[in-house]
Amino acid sequence: MPIYEYRCNDCNKKFEYLVIGKDGPDACPSCRSKKVSRVMSACGFLSKGKSGETVSKSAGSSCSGCSSGNCASCG
Repeated sequence: MPIYEYRCNDCNKKFEYLVIGKDGPDACPSCRSKKVSRVMSACGFLSKGKSGETVSKSAGSSCSGCSSGNCASCG
């Protein structure tokens, strides 16, 4: 049973919902609007190089405005 992230199209709040079968949330838990959309969840990963150094990170990293196009430079 996966947990998906949703966003309310009316109040713009994000929330998580445990999906059982193919059912999604009936309504936004904040405003009760039925206009909700599933959003791409942020995932995080950490890769180690041959000598144990960090070579890439995603999502939870502190670099928000990186312009290098390659997370390996973040370390």
